[in-house]
Amino acid sequence: MAITLQVLYPVTDGSHFNDAYYAKTHMGLVDAHMGQHIQDMVVTKGMAGGPDTPAAFHAIATFVFADKADLDAALAAAGPVLADIPKFTNATPQMLIGQTYR
Repeated sequence: MAITLQVLYPVTDGSHFNDAYYAKTHMGLVDAHMGQHIQDMVVTKGMAGGPDTPAAFHAIATFVFADKADLDAALAAAGPVLADIPKFTNATPQMLIGQTYR
């Protein structure tokens, strides 16, 4: 079963998120440092939480790994990626590690 890592960037009072920096620079760091372990990835930019409801998250990044060993290897290489977070947001990221199924 595949393993996923989701990184959620919540919208809070006074939080900001630089989408352009995130897409161009931060995701480039993800690819350079963790990419060899990632099977697939998708980033969802928050637009709304439902009709007439603001988004609860600036963005959610979902990374798919073949197994826990690949996840562990990616996390071990994530130092420069984590250090880059303050360059595009002041939101405190949340993480969810899980298994996928259909």
